[in-house]
Amino acid sequence: MAFRLDDDRRALRRGVRELLRGRFGRDALREAVDTGTLDRALWRELGAAGFFALRLPEEDGGAGLGLPEAVLAFEEAGRALLPGPLVATHLAAGHVEGAAEGDVVVTAVDGTLVEWLDAADTVRGGGAEGARPVRSVDPLTPLHRVPGGGAVAAGPDAVLLTAAEQLGSAGRTTEMAARYAREREQFGRPIGAFQAVAHLCAGMLERTELARVAVYAAAVTRDPVDVAAAKLLADEAAVRGARDCLQVYGGMGFTWEAEVHLHLKRAWVRERRWMGTAEAEEVCAAALATEGEAFPQG
Repeated sequence: MAFRLDDDRRALRRGVRELLRGRFGRDALREAVDTGTLDRALWRELGAAGFFALRLPEEDGGAGLGLPEAVLAFEEAGRALLPGPLVATHLAAGHVEGAAEGDVVVTAVDGTLVEWLDAADTVRGGGAEGARPVRSVDPLTPLHRVPGGGAVAAGPDAVLLTAAEQLGSAGRTTEMAARYAREREQFGRPIGAFQAVAHLCAGMLERTELARVAVYAAAVTRDPVDVAAAKLLADEAAVRGARDCLQVYGGMGFTWEAEVHLHLKRAWVRERRWMGTAEAEEVCAAALATEGEAFPQG
């Protein structure tokens, strides 16, 4: 099995990118940050475009595609910083009436936290009674804390789609840093000509492409260990990439008007979503320990 970017998959990725570029560009992003509300019209447009029903069988009104295609779509969503409980609604398609069409916003309890509770029509994964709002580092991801938690463990699809969003964000900040390094001049030269800046950009690209390979491979195997490894690598690429992008931008990157800080804040939230770093490391470590027992030393 292999993840091949054939013409159909490239067309899918291009179509999602063009949809989001036209419908959720910079002005819409800034408006979402200022208002803190979920655009229900955009949600329905995503449903009409098949974003949520991507993996539903054709006889049920879906596109009949698989996890690799969903990963490509969610990568583009992460790249655009598209807000909302995208993963929960996508996974609810076919289970919650109206989710596939975007008529219903579905969120899910993740441990003791739940995203976009006030905007959601349905909550999955446990009750949200007594939930209290908590301050979120990301202005586009409102959070509530649920007393006691007790939600079911995240499935591999939820973890991998979150990793795909992280991958999209990492790719976007890498492009932003490289473009800024070519355009911004200091001492009569583009700052990208300086070794320190060039090394930052090269490191961002390396981490992004390594995460891309891991995420695409896990989309094919759907193996829990592959998924955990993909999440670890995508989290690192997104968080460190956004930080390095801030360094390339300098003081400009820390301004409220810049897009860079929004990628870092969203990456921090996703890093703890569904499968956090410690849990993913435990999954990978357990797999390595098992392999070590199968092939004893000496």
